[in-house]
Amino acid sequence: MGGEHTHGHADHDHDDHGHGHAHHHHAPPEKWDRPYTIGIALNIGFVAIESIAGVIANSTALLADAGHNLSDVLGLALAGGAAWLAKRSGPTQRTYGYGKATILAALANGLILIFACGAIGWEAIRRLSSPPEVASTIVIGVAAIGVVINTATALLFMRGRHSDVNARGAFLHMAADAAVSAGVIIAGLIIAATGWRIVDPIVSVVIIGVILASTIGLLRQSLDLALDTAPEHVDVAAVKDLLLRKEGVSEVHDLHVWAMSTTETALTAHLVCPNGGNDGLARTASDALREKFGIGHVTLQIEREWADCPTH
Repeated sequence: MGGEHTHGHADHDHDDHGHGHAHHHHAPPEKWDRPYTIGIALNIGFVAIESIAGVIANSTALLADAGHNLSDVLGLALAGGAAWLAKRSGPTQRTYGYGKATILAALANGLILIFACGAIGWEAIRRLSSPPEVASTIVIGVAAIGVVINTATALLFMRGRHSDVNARGAFLHMAADAAVSAGVIIAGLIIAATGWRIVDPIVSVVIIGVILASTIGLLRQSLDLALDTAPEHVDVAAVKDLLLRKEGVSEVHDLHVWAMSTTETALTAHLVCPNGGNDGLARTASDALREKFGIGHVTLQIEREWADCPTH
């Protein structure tokens, strides 16, 4: 996902209480703006074309797909704006900047998709009882354009989808749209071959299933991050075990792991070292956490006894 920017460690040992800080900032690369910009431009143009074509062809499936694409334009705008904000420094009181904006945008993306499902479902159910005539040739042609545009947009986010829930949300939006457009093509072909007009609203119901299937996981993951749950790629038990295996560490407590943004993870912990700690302990522990778990912002407090901890 682009270049990695690593800043040096600053480790401090203050008598019995040592605080080791390691800051490895992984700010989103500037080129991340480009996928969002391209995706928004492509989809705004396609939404306009598909909406007009849906009215002309009298196709619920096309109109539903246009509505879905419109929600994706808003979702991409939210995600792109959040990625931009995450790179900006916040005012004095916002000590973590605006990184959390990426998590909120991912959550908003999921909610937007749920809303789109409701709108599509309502129209599809209404038309099931009396499906109108549909211009299948227009449906097939426009949906084919949709497959190309949505696939191209999804590819823009493919590289970052595993490590960034925000990019994953954008990727899922576009991949689902490509699948939906392919389904609309199939519906147009069936209508052209058989004259079964009911296929159009039925496909709309299928669209809802596709959207929901891709949204549930995204909503769960983004909600977890919003609640400061440890990211899925970080095994907290393994993190504690790694710290306990460091020489001189007898106990680990007050261990907290959370997402500062969709790409940055932070950790704080108190290490009990009966013989005292040193700069090397904080440094090596921080390096190990970054390399094994991708935790780039580490704060470690070193204590000779658990009773030394001011929180106990």
